[in-house]
Amino acid sequence: MTAPEHRAPKQDRSRITRERLLGASIDLLATQGWAATTVGAVAAAAGVSRGAAQHHFPTREDLITAALGHMIEQRLEDVRRGGLDVPDPGPERTVAVVGFIVQQYTSDLFKAALHVWTAAASDPALRERVLPLENHMSREILTIAAAALGRDPSDVRIRRALQTTLDLSRGLGLADVLSDDSVRRDKIVRFWAQTLDTVLCEAGDPSPADTANAPF
Repeated sequence: MTAPEHRAPKQDRSRITRERLLGASIDLLATQGWAATTVGAVAAAAGVSRGAAQHHFPTREDLITAALGHMIEQRLEDVRRGGLDVPDPGPERTVAVVGFIVQQYTSDLFKAALHVWTAAASDPALRERVLPLENHMSREILTIAAAALGRDPSDVRIRRALQTTLDLSRGLGLADVLSDDSVRRDKIVRFWAQTLDTVLCEAGDPSPADTANAPF
């Protein structure tokens, strides 16, 4: 009868160790890059033994892809649960949605992921592991953005416009890697929001039912 009481603290310690390793992986990737983010380096940064790290993640690829997957899903879940803080329908709402998309690709998580994508470009096995993560993130961000605008993401025009916004955001994320590009980026966000508003107008206003059923 006492076994569960003994297991629970061990399970908690295991979960905490795992989360520390995942967080340290993202931090190291964002600041030091792929080559420096070894299992040993992550273990040291997380304050755990290398053996404990390898117990959870036998290889660097296991560790890093798990870290990216965990952090991406955690960030998306926070947005799904809390929703986007967007104004009422109008130009400022579009600016807020475009700003949300751009923020996803100028964050430390994107900087960490960028190092992995670069390594995966010449490593087919790693590419097979990280490409689904990138695709999942893109799909979810697009869906969240469409819902915040009260639009149907299956509409070809809406989907194409939002996909273009994602592509633009990746470019802004790359520009932000080498220097603080925030001032120019804010101007581009507003300019692109105006362009996106034009597409939304051409696509027609969403029906009241569509707006009422939008989750954000």
